[in-house]
Amino acid sequence: MKNFLWLVVGVAVGFVVAHEANKTREGQRFFADLDTKAREFGEAISDGYRQREAELRAALGDAEDTIEELSSK
Repeated sequence: MKNFLWLVVGVAVGFVVAHEANKTREGQRFFADLDTKAREFGEAISDGYRQREAELRAALGDAEDTIEELSSK
């Protein structure tokens, strides 16, 4: 329970510090850069997922073709 209390206190203090930092020009720039980097990371993950999904779908199509060829013999 003590650790949970420290976690809650840490989150609250972090929120207050971030809120105060966002009021400054440097803080706004920092959070804008952080937002940009987080969006780029999310887009990279999404692109990688789509690429891998396309690869797996192509492999599945190849496997289906092979199964059809073997079953027709």
